[in-house]
Amino acid sequence: MTQKVLVLGSGGREHALLEALSRSPQVPQLFVAPGNAGCYTLATGVDIKADDVKAVLDFVQAEDITFVVVGPEAPLVAGVVDALEEQGVLVFGPSQAAAQLEASKHYAKQIMAKAGVPTAGFAYCKSRQEAEIALSNFTAPYVIKEDGLAAGKGVTVAETLADALDALARAEAKHSPVVIEEFLKGVELSVLAIADGKQAIPLISAQDFKRVGDNDTGENTGGMGAYAPVPFVNDALLATIQTDILDPMMKTMQAENAPFKGILYAGLMIHPNGRPFVVEFNVRFGDPETQVVLPLLQDRIDVLALLMDSAKGDLSSWRGNRALQEPTQKAVTVVVAAEGYPQAYASGQVISLPDALPKGVNVFHAGTKRQPSGDLISVGGRVLTVTAVADTLSEVRTQAYLAIEAINFPQSFSRSDIALKASESISPHGIGSLYSQVYTNS
Repeated sequence: MTQKVLVLGSGGREHALLEALSRSPQVPQLFVAPGNAGCYTLATGVDIKADDVKAVLDFVQAEDITFVVVGPEAPLVAGVVDALEEQGVLVFGPSQAAAQLEASKHYAKQIMAKAGVPTAGFAYCKSRQEAEIALSNFTAPYVIKEDGLAAGKGVTVAETLADALDALARAEAKHSPVVIEEFLKGVELSVLAIADGKQAIPLISAQDFKRVGDNDTGENTGGMGAYAPVPFVNDALLATIQTDILDPMMKTMQAENAPFKGILYAGLMIHPNGRPFVVEFNVRFGDPETQVVLPLLQDRIDVLALLMDSAKGDLSSWRGNRALQEPTQKAVTVVVAAEGYPQAYASGQVISLPDALPKGVNVFHAGTKRQPSGDLISVGGRVLTVTAVADTLSEVRTQAYLAIEAINFPQSFSRSDIALKASESISPHGIGSLYSQVYTNS
């Protein structure tokens, strides 16, 4: 029987998911809601918002969809997984209860405390007055997180008390409680672990770049690029992440009657002594990490089978499969964003892509739309993610940036330093030469 698969979402992550699913030997029939111009080259577009639970249910039943893959966090928090499962539909992603790990930073901190997971010290504050008092217990830089979904931009790293107070004022204007955290120093690492409710298996390691400007300057964004695998990640570090973070989180979520299935994204900071600390948890594939992890997986494993086994609650056959963590090549993705992002930016800019791309290069669409005239236009802040796969980081960086130069999108920009330090200065003994003091949060 042909699998009829619906992917929910409209970004570069969903385009990458569709690309990986399209390579499955099961040859699925693909649908995407709502998708983007790039997605529509691989799947039938459906004019439904990803978090419109009733509309999704109606479409799944009318079209006899056999499997649903949820991309973004909003539908998960809205309970789309619960609703689909109640109708007997196989769906990849966590329940509404488990999705609270991303929906509420305070909830995530409480679960980490119960699980004994290493993370930054924090204070939860329901009012601005409470937060101003709590700030006195922290030292600069101050990390202030709005307690809710914020599309990767609800975090402020304030270098001064005045900046911290400004962040509290912004949160107050949104009626948002805040979590104030101690500043963690170290090297950022993204570990996307696939889970079946009982166990979580880490996938290929990645590192993303959240600040808008080169050398990790400027505002936090949804992500300006990523690369994989991360050179300092070895078996010992993965074993520590497994035993100190993933296993206790899975056990604790079971105890909370919210067993976790889907992707448990651990945003980590690796201390210079090698110990991993959790900065945050997300409950879905990261963007843009997905655009480097999946291209390194899709030609070696059946991604559709992997996601379906997660949804079925049994990943036992994948345990010990080294292909999930050890790619044979490297990948880099660079985000091409609209000028002005992450602040106000213009939409409707015409984009011209090259007729052919070099081998190993793919352009994943994020904020794009095809006009009746045939023109491709921008409709978002992060518009394209250009991914290259090759044997070395230096080679993939070159390929990705050459591809960007061939794209005609005048009112756009991208960071020029994605994976640069990793390609130039890899320490064979650990994280020493990659050490930074960049605090990021997605």
